[in-house]
Amino acid sequence: MEPFSWRDSAATSPNTAWTTTTCPASDGRSDHRRHRAPLAKRRERLHGRGPVLAVTALGGGLGAAARYGAELLWPTAPGAFPWTMLEINAVGCAMFGVLMVVSSEVRAPHRLVRPFFGTGVLGGFTTFSAYVGDIRRLVGQGHATTGLAFLVLTLVVSLAAAWSASAVTRRLIARGLT
Repeated sequence: MEPFSWRDSAATSPNTAWTTTTCPASDGRSDHRRHRAPLAKRRERLHGRGPVLAVTALGGGLGAAARYGAELLWPTAPGAFPWTMLEINAVGCAMFGVLMVVSSEVRAPHRLVRPFFGTGVLGGFTTFSAYVGDIRRLVGQGHATTGLAFLVLTLVVSLAAAWSASAVTRRLIARGLT
């Protein structure tokens, strides 16, 4: 079997996009290589994703701005327990719980609602990279006990908030109060 040549693939037109496929290797085994697929196929795959990406990005920006605003209103002193971030994550996770119950058990929302509110707004608001950054900052400043307490407490409180909000929302729906 002859070695694979990039010139042998259909990869030279500017109206193509990169994709991965399997092509024969010189020793007879399959070898994953990249070649160019027609642009029409790429557009077909992305057709429904553009609006989802746009609303997710918009929601993420709004959620991150809200988190930043909360951190400016209630700053955490160096070495202190980051109560603001704990509350942000707890509130955001509770809102996730409500969103998931309402959107999956009450009424199917428009296809862009979950990406906007869930992944976007609430994902940007509760970003756990900021949580990890606070832990690293505390440990780096010599407050490892506070960092460990924040790590554990945030996980417990966030999970409890999501579960509790889901349970309360289900009860309210069952009683017809929503």
